[in-house]
Amino acid sequence: MNPFPYSDDNKRYHTLSYYNRKRGINSRKAVLDAGFTCPNIDGSRGYGGCVFCSGGSGYFTAAPALELRKQLEMELERIRRKDPGASAVAYFQAHTNTYAPLSRLRELYEAALGCEGVSGLSIATRPDCLPGEVLRYLGELSERTFLTVELGLQTVHEKTAERINRCSTFDEFERAFYELKARGIRTCVHLINGLPGEDEEMMVESARKLGLLLPDAVKLQLLHVIRGTALERLYLEGAYEPMTLEAYVGVAVGQLEVLPPETVIERITGDGDKRTLVSPLWSRDKIRVLGSIDKAMAEKDTWQGKNIARRD
Repeated sequence: MNPFPYSDDNKRYHTLSYYNRKRGINSRKAVLDAGFTCPNIDGSRGYGGCVFCSGGSGYFTAAPALELRKQLEMELERIRRKDPGASAVAYFQAHTNTYAPLSRLRELYEAALGCEGVSGLSIATRPDCLPGEVLRYLGELSERTFLTVELGLQTVHEKTAERINRCSTFDEFERAFYELKARGIRTCVHLINGLPGEDEEMMVESARKLGLLLPDAVKLQLLHVIRGTALERLYLEGAYEPMTLEAYVGVAVGQLEVLPPETVIERITGDGDKRTLVSPLWSRDKIRVLGSIDKAMAEKDTWQGKNIARRD
């Protein structure tokens, strides 16, 4: 018998599919590239982006030159080939999707919501790109549609943040997180496992510290070495070694144990673009990764949130 209450199958963590079923919603994300840049690319905070950055993480988006409505039409067609009854959450994925004047953000978000078949928005951004006027508008949006703001944290460790050229601090993250929560905005936080210089204890500590904030959702991501990135250079020079499957499974299970059971796990491994993925190649087999995590949790008889009581 599964001891985890936020599940109606064999999963021992709170999946996005379970969350949507309980809401009575059948939706999938329509990935978009709206042509944004990033303060860590254009020089306002840094240059070159994070060491792993390739196209602002928009691996599966269309070209930004393609008009937004057309991108959504193509994504809706893709989604409905798999699930004819599904609606779409317009996912502004590539780069920093609040890094523009409010007038431009309003134009893009409202255009997406006006498309047939779109049932909500998911907006990926950085914690240093949420000025007051944008926060107020996001609060307004949250009252009239299903809205998620995704914050890239990656790690709570400042030395790692410097190493990967994140160009934002944990203090900035906390301020942005609390501003979003004060407005009732659903917030999803990204963590990356396998960052240069981090061991298993550090990765689990990132999840533990994040869990104390009670995020609505979390995405756990394996660090991929993508062709053309600064990380690829480190890898080819022998200065970076990607995680093994066994190590990743162990870390993911440890992180789930210290995250609140109410927190939705929107991602637990992630996809790299197979055309440009350099390493680790085992990550191409997503079904194997997911199955390995499920098996490890069952064998250990553990579940999401099991070790929360052990926190200081």
